[in-house]
Amino acid sequence: MVKVTEPDRLGQTTLADGRRLGWAEWGPADGVPVLLCPGAATSRWLGFGSGVVEELGVRLISLDRPGLGASDPAPGRTLMDWAKDVEQFAVARGLPSGLRAVAFSQGAPFVLACAAAGAVSAVAVVSGGDELANPSFADRLVPDVRKLVDAVAADPAGAEVFFCGFGGAQAMWEMVFAMSGEGDRAVYTQPDFAGAYRRALEEGFAQGPAGYARDTVLTMSRWPFDPAGITVPVDLWYGGLDTSPVHSPDFGETLARRIPGSVRHFLPEAGGALLWTHAREILRSLLLAGREVA
Repeated sequence: MVKVTEPDRLGQTTLADGRRLGWAEWGPADGVPVLLCPGAATSRWLGFGSGVVEELGVRLISLDRPGLGASDPAPGRTLMDWAKDVEQFAVARGLPSGLRAVAFSQGAPFVLACAAAGAVSAVAVVSGGDELANPSFADRLVPDVRKLVDAVAADPAGAEVFFCGFGGAQAMWEMVFAMSGEGDRAVYTQPDFAGAYRRALEEGFAQGPAGYARDTVLTMSRWPFDPAGITVPVDLWYGGLDTSPVHSPDFGETLARRIPGSVRHFLPEAGGALLWTHAREILRSLLLAGREVA
């Protein structure tokens, strides 16, 4: 049974340009700050590691990306703009240097952009979306995903309009459920988890689909940074039973080779939901990695 709880604290922080970023926190207020970059269309509301964050002394901070949840829109934003937002957010909240970060699914390129920009000191990518537009995956994507990647490359603005017509929280829930294996479905349909997940999706679409659409165009485009230039510790976590076609076609093998010094954790019996099923291992490893460079 995976336990999820409501946030301990909620708020918004104003950046230099007047935009607000919405956030939620779990764990002790004086704990080690760990930033969470949520998955696709998911707001700050869905955390992970209930009980574990208290045990490990982690102050988990989930941050809404622009246009999702409680964060103001930023039309035309880029992955590197997100890294700047995180830097400003950390200063505004008075977070200590050496901020660690976790990303799930579509949050992966956003947190890796932060790592490339030096905005975080250590990263854990869990069931992360890889650079699907990289030529190395040209023949490894399922046909429907290949078509979307090609459409984004040919006409990013048109693809963004297309993604705006995707639907909303219910459509996203149905898509995630359809792409998930039996083990992940068992996690996602647990009553407490399903309620929190669906609420996070509803909040993610509260301002409309534009935030999700922009995120999807960015994650299906070539990344504006070279993973080989990342110098902070990076843990890559993948489950062998993860059936999502928009995560990594090779469970992070290519990504691990592209990021110097990264550590790939491959759990054959785990699914894509290992952020929740293996929270303790993920956070412990991240805390140790961050301590090594502090």
